[in-house]
Amino acid sequence: MRQVLPDLWETQEDNPFPGLRTHAYLWTGKTDVLFYSVAGEADFDALDRLGGITDQYLSHQDEAGPMLGRIAERFGSRLHAAAAEADVVGRHARIDVPLTERHVDDNGVEIVPTPGHTVGSICYLVPGADGTRYLFTGDTLYRGASGKWRAGYIEGMSDARALADSLRLLATTEPDVVISSAFAGESGVHRIDPREWPAHIDRALTGLSAAVRG
Repeated sequence: MRQVLPDLWETQEDNPFPGLRTHAYLWTGKTDVLFYSVAGEADFDALDRLGGITDQYLSHQDEAGPMLGRIAERFGSRLHAAAAEADVVGRHARIDVPLTERHVDDNGVEIVPTPGHTVGSICYLVPGADGTRYLFTGDTLYRGASGKWRAGYIEGMSDARALADSLRLLATTEPDVVISSAFAGESGVHRIDPREWPAHIDRALTGLSAAVRG
């Protein structure tokens, strides 16, 4: 585990696809929340030392796998995931808290449904320890190796129109730190100027349009 912010720790790196890297992140806010998922048990002891995991939040169904059950078994954590993806996630673990609409929950996590990358993709907003706002974007939006923000569009799987609408919604969130699941480059954690965030989204929308046109 590596501390990346005063109340945020990242797990060891996974490489699910060539050119892309992923981490899961432990946010030690009101409770100990794991965003995304891990590829193995290498960080379990470190997670224990940091207080364990009370709740795990998935950004989309691609994060579902056998580790969901192992995490719940080891830490007794509750799984939060999109109700729209219960058929896929449910093959691996029970969803304790199915998510359907935008709201702030008892952990202080704001659930922001952002369908498009997958049918049930969700982003999350949380208050950081220093008064900043963290936005967890999953694979809906990530920064490429060039430094440009890119929409998580996969031909044949993603819904481009829904993804564009979700990006426009994210443009209103005013984050200070953006944390994706997949990323290209050195890190998936990026400090930004909230005033510049809508412009980043506009460029991602332009890239999405180009990708759809082929």
